[in-house]
Parts: sequence; structure tokens; C-alpha cells
Amino acid sequence: MASLKEVKNRISSVKSTRQITSAMKMVASAKLHKAQGLVENMLPYHRKLNEILANLLSTDVTFNSPYMEVRPVSRVAIVAFSSNTSLCGAYNSNVIKMLDKVLGEYQSLGRDNILLYPVGKKIEEAVAKRGYNAQGSFVAMADKPTYAAAYDLASELMKRFAGQQIDRVELIYHHFKSAGSQVLVREDYLPIDLKKLADSAPKVSEEEKSRFLNNYIVEPSVSALLQELIPKVLGEKIFTVLLDSNTSEHAARMLAMQTATDNANELIQDLTIQYNKTRQQAITNELLDIIGGTLK
Repeated sequence: MASLKEVKNRISSVKSTRQITSAMKMVASAKLHKAQGLVENMLPYHRKLNEILANLLSTDVTFNSPYMEVRPVSRVAIVAFSSNTSLCGAYNSNVIKMLDKVLGEYQSLGRDNILLYPVGKKIEEAVAKRGYNAQGSFVAMADKPTYAAAYDLASELMKRFAGQQIDRVELIYHHFKSAGSQVLVREDYLPIDLKKLADSAPKVSEEEKSRFLNNYIVEPSVSALLQELIPKVLGEKIFTVLLDSNTSEHAARMLAMQTATDNANELIQDLTIQYNKTRQQAITNELLDIIGGTLK
């Protein structure tokens, strides 16, 4: 059995750890609140953009875009989003596992035909360990999401896809549902599925749709407007995913630190009970020694 001093030192050590995890939880909570604010501020723009796109697509216009071209996949790009730091539970490991699964599916293409865009230090390190060359460093984006950085990444992906340098682009990221639930998502980014985008837009009645079509004259044409609108939708999509991933990271870290703090509290209780039992046993032994000495 451990001595009183050892148990006391363990209690002191666990209390120090609890202070750290509790402080990290409060920091993560503050960052989560700020990240949620950014998402909420961006949502009206996101919804209106998709609504406009859905309304334009509901017309009888014939429209072709280089970003819609579906072709056999001989070269693929994968954009994976992680955090720059750890202590956020299984957040990063889940992204890495999904990346391994996707890499296994595209293994037949060869390493040179799989282009990886790791957004975040943890996924960047995982890519390097697996012997792949990242298509750039996007560590700064993971900590401080900005529309400019997201649009630069989206522009590169669009340029490569339109130039037929890649045939498909996939995204791997966490979708923030609530503070206690973050869902790992794998989805196609390019070629763009306009029907899917239109279905995700807010539903409007036939009367509202008719009012939209009758009250607006589109210049120079619906087709030309769509040509300008789709790159903006694609750029906004990367920014949305970036904010989603960043918010999920803070939520996962807050949950992990709350769990660690709860575990520390339980451990302190167990150690305190052990300390009291050991102390009581030591006192009992001393009393028995004293009583035994007086009887001699």
C-alpha cells in the first residue's frame, strides 16, 4: 500500500492537472462561442446565395459549366480539415482514419495521381508520415479562418479541375451539429452537383418562385449570371466548411476537457478516501502499539 506522503503527492498532482483542464475548457468554450457567432453571421449570406441559385436553376435555361463536367477519375484531389493542436478527443484521429480509408479506395490511381490538401497541422503531419507530398501548407487557415484564404484554395481547386488536371475533388471535415455532437463528413466538392445545391436551399412556394421569375429581368442572361455565381458558391463552400471544422474543433476540445476535469474529480475523491483509510490504519496501528506496550 502507498504511503501517506505518496498518496498526498498524487492528490496534489491531480488537482494541478484539474486546474489546467478546467482552464482549457473555459478557453475552448469562449472560442466556441466566437466561432458560433461567425457561423451565424455567415448563414444569411449562405442561404440567400443558395436561394438565388435554386431560383435561377428552376428556370428553363440550358446551362453548361466546366465545374459540372463528370469524367472518369484518373486524378483526384482530397482536402482534409483538422486542428493545429491536440487535446480535442478523437477529433483529429477520426479525420486521419477517414483519410486512410479514402486513400485506400484511390490506391489504384498511384501516389502521383492523389493530390492532398491538408488544412491543419495534425493532418499535415499525418500526410507526411504516409509518404505523400502536400500541395501546400494551410496551417494558418485552421486557426484563423478567413474568406480570402478559403477562396484562394477554392480558386486553385477550380482552376485545376477546369483545366482537367484533376477529375474529382473530395472534402473531409467535421460538421458542427451541437456542442456535444460533431459529425465526420466526406463529400464531393467537384464536379458540382447543382441539383443537390438547389435541394439544400430554403424551400419556396410556387407563388414565391413565380414572383421571383416575373419581377426580375436578368442581364445579360440567366446563363451568364450562373457562370459568375457558381465560382462564388464554390468559394463560399470552402469557407463554410472551414468555419464548420473550426467550430467542431472547439466543441470537441471543450467536451474532452470537461471529461478530463470530471475524471480528475473522481480520481481526487478516490485518492482522498484512500488517504483517509491509510491515515486511519496508521493511527490504529500506533494505538495498538501503545496499548500493547502498557500491557507488558
